[in-house]
Amino acid sequence: MTASPTRPPFPTLALAVYLCLLVGGGSLWTIASRSVGVEGEAPRVVLIRPQSSSLKIAGALKDAGVIRSRLAFLAAAVARGTYRRLRAGEYEFAPGIPLLEIMRRLEQGRGLVHQVTVPEGYAALQIAELLSEKGLVDRDRFVSLIRDRAVLERLKVEGDSLEGYLFPDTYRLVKGLSEEAIMQRMVRRFQEVFGPEQQARARELGMSVPEVVTLASLIEREARVPEERPLISAVFHNRLRRRMPLQSDPTVMYGLSRFRGRLTKANLQSPSPYNTYLRQGLPPGPIANPGRASIVAALYPMSSRYLYFVSKNDGTHAFSTNLREHDTRVRRYQMGGGG
Repeated sequence: MTASPTRPPFPTLALAVYLCLLVGGGSLWTIASRSVGVEGEAPRVVLIRPQSSSLKIAGALKDAGVIRSRLAFLAAAVARGTYRRLRAGEYEFAPGIPLLEIMRRLEQGRGLVHQVTVPEGYAALQIAELLSEKGLVDRDRFVSLIRDRAVLERLKVEGDSLEGYLFPDTYRLVKGLSEEAIMQRMVRRFQEVFGPEQQARARELGMSVPEVVTLASLIEREARVPEERPLISAVFHNRLRRRMPLQSDPTVMYGLSRFRGRLTKANLQSPSPYNTYLRQGLPPGPIANPGRASIVAALYPMSSRYLYFVSKNDGTHAFSTNLREHDTRVRRYQMGGGG
């Protein structure tokens, strides 16, 4: 039986095309190596996804009107020895840009960079929505990975969730990064901030890293004025030592699905594990992603005897050492009384 002819491997085919263009038709190469478009036209933006072959990349560039010839692009990639090393990302190409400049950008990964600031106190779901709105992640995919056990193990995160460990900061991201790769950057930033010194301090307090992060997330959600963070931390530490419920409204809100508006008495009686009015001690895990200042406050509370605080409706709080004083201030600030 006669064997059917086999198709030459891609590099061989592309190299043959390259040689034909150079040797048999230099003018053809000159035409093929020019990109599409003329000066004054809008730039073309092309998204190259991870693990894209050079064949797919050539197709994406051709479909976007960036190159004239897929074969010329592939031949150039083979000739330069970079057909396996073209980088994913989002690229912007001006009309008329030479083919070799297109190649260099893809080889070096010189794509568009998106600067994204994740605010302190954002919950993981809010981060997913923020990144999704900027077209950097698939929201549902990001959310599904927050509690993925394999992801937690790979990123060396203690606990059951990435909540609390997606460090709020400004990141320079490119499209094409996977959701897990972005999470990794954020967790690595957290690990830089919560290093050996902070871990040693946590042990001095008799707390685990997840407990400190959980406490820091409460401080982050309660504090509106930076200088109050150590005072709020002191209240929580004092209550934990006395085995008093923390009675933190943000924990109740976190435990309620689709919460909107103000907390009601019914909300405060909900049996959620995050209801710190009904349950003693810290909630099961962080309720937000705290910044550096709140982590420091959790580790170094101010020395005080305060056990209560109430909002003064101007971003600050009134602190009290006993319930009678606290009740007076609640009437003054929350119920419109004369104090």
